[in-house]
Amino acid sequence: MQPDTATRPEEAPGAPSRGYASYLLGVLVLVYVFNFLDRQIVSILAERIKADIGATDAQMGFLYGTAFAVFFALFGIPLGRLADMWDRRKLIAIGLSFWSLMTAVSGFARTFSHLALARIGVGVGEASATPAAFSMLSDAFPPARRATALAIYSSGIYLGAGLGLGLGGLIVDRWDVAWAGTTPPLGLRGWQVAFMAVGLPGLLLAIWVATLREPARGVFDGIPAPKVAHPFREFLREVACVVPPLTIVHLILQRYGAQAVVSNLVAMALVAMGAIALTALLGSPEQWTALAIGVYAAISWAQALRRRDPPAFALIFRTPTLRWSVLGFSLLAFTGYGTGFWLPPFLIRVHGASEAEVGLIFGSIAAVGGWLGVTSGGLLADRWRSRDPNGRLWVGLVTALAPLPLALGMYTTESRTLAYVLGLPLSLLTALWIGPAASTVQDLVLPRMRGAASGAYLLVVTFVGLALGPYTIGRLSLAVGHLGHALSIALVVNLLAALLFVVALRHLGRDEASRVERARAAGEPV
Repeated sequence: MQPDTATRPEEAPGAPSRGYASYLLGVLVLVYVFNFLDRQIVSILAERIKADIGATDAQMGFLYGTAFAVFFALFGIPLGRLADMWDRRKLIAIGLSFWSLMTAVSGFARTFSHLALARIGVGVGEASATPAAFSMLSDAFPPARRATALAIYSSGIYLGAGLGLGLGGLIVDRWDVAWAGTTPPLGLRGWQVAFMAVGLPGLLLAIWVATLREPARGVFDGIPAPKVAHPFREFLREVACVVPPLTIVHLILQRYGAQAVVSNLVAMALVAMGAIALTALLGSPEQWTALAIGVYAAISWAQALRRRDPPAFALIFRTPTLRWSVLGFSLLAFTGYGTGFWLPPFLIRVHGASEAEVGLIFGSIAAVGGWLGVTSGGLLADRWRSRDPNGRLWVGLVTALAPLPLALGMYTTESRTLAYVLGLPLSLLTALWIGPAASTVQDLVLPRMRGAASGAYLLVVTFVGLALGPYTIGRLSLAVGHLGHALSIALVVNLLAALLFVVALRHLGRDEASRVERARAAGEPV
């Protein structure tokens, strides 16, 4: 039963009650738990998958990162746009059903290619959730509590990741022991059963999500969002902006001119040449082909958005704070996703732990530490922001620098116990940035643009963090011959992230205060 919504908060007439806003937040946290449970379980299963399908570290990094990330980011753009125009709860429910089904389908994979295709499907489905959830929660909570709400939502990352490690390790260990020396049902290995076990329950959660109520858009900002008469027509137009070769067809049909078509083709050629060069230098054609598709799609979308919606383009792409801070947060995601995937194999490979032990102990540590960190980060950012407009970016700077000594200690110690002990404060500190990052993006655009801005933000974070982080650390592991050394080298990007936050701090106050003026100057009828 849903809570009563009769009591309205003082912040804005017509807003959801505090009780209903909390209820909405709770359900969406559960959605995000399933999102990362289905995503992170690959990490604890990696060693068994490698043994069965003959994959390398670089291929496993591609499987966890790029295969998922590119299509997650690519479809996040049109789905983020749809979240700005259509029923957000229905969008999340449909996406949850699809990615849960594709997770279960992963359990039937017999080859690397089959598993990669299934993970692409998971990425497409999961792209629906976060832009819509960010938008809903930004309309359910006032700006003063927005970072906290988005941080609590983002705690689902760590709860889901920890649960994925725990369940995955338990299932794969118990199943393979139980059927050792005999033929299991349908010939399934433990890692395949684990995918099925965590995927199917999401179908039930999707039914619950469909019962939620939509909060009014822009109620706390005093900027109501106009209704869109044909949201799916606009959605399909957005799909055509990012899916090649529809990108070229879209430019022609919209009569954007020969110059637009030529510039798009030039971008396509340059991206293709980059992918060919990287493949020749580093191998892994699947990595660079997938990434090239994603980068080209992002360029095509930005080109179309500039012509179709100049105010949204201006606020998303021409706001200095967004540009520098999103790049900084993306580099934190690089180490976050990279270590999030490779730490369980590191403990198994370097310290000789079993999957069940790592899933239980490290999964619990990651869940508790990450939950505390992401929640504390949101609270700290809101409190810091009440005294200093730059408070949220200061949290990003702390996240870039504070974890470095702990991480180096964990990656170089010969004691498994000490590695586990260091994992708790490390998980806490590396999670501080997530809520402040999401709320920074939301506060720098108009309410009607939040889904699109979230899609663009997630695109950059996903490309830099998820598509490059796990793969790069996997390649470094192959190059230096030791996974712990590879994890240590990857920490260099945190220093670059810190520099980017210092640059962003110079612009935040001015950019936030001028968003309506800049949107109006670009043609917004505010």
